[in-house]
Amino acid sequence: MDFHQQIRQLLFEVEQAMQALSMWQAQPPAREAFDSVEPFSIDTMCPEQWLQWILLPRMHALLDQRAPLPQRFVIAPYFEQAMPQATRLLVLLRQLDEALNIDFPPGSPGAGA
Repeated sequence: MDFHQQIRQLLFEVEQAMQALSMWQAQPPAREAFDSVEPFSIDTMCPEQWLQWILLPRMHALLDQRAPLPQRFVIAPYFEQAMPQATRLLVLLRQLDEALNIDFPPGSPGAGA
């Protein structure tokens, strides 16, 4: 499994964990919620909304385009504070952090911008 496939698999597992925890929402937040400039849209979305409606679609879009992925990626600490009871989800978010913080040699297929 290549790097992009590993990341996509982690994203699918995040989705499944959110569904198992009844965090998955059928309807997106109001359009204005997407206009936030705050980290994690903290002023307009709850943590699970940001994961479902911002992070997951953006990461899937990057993967679909085979675009560079973020390399200095740390989201788990925020979610550890916001939802400490979501153990399985937190494990997956830590794995995503670890996977996206690998140093790639310049010009390698996994290297970001």
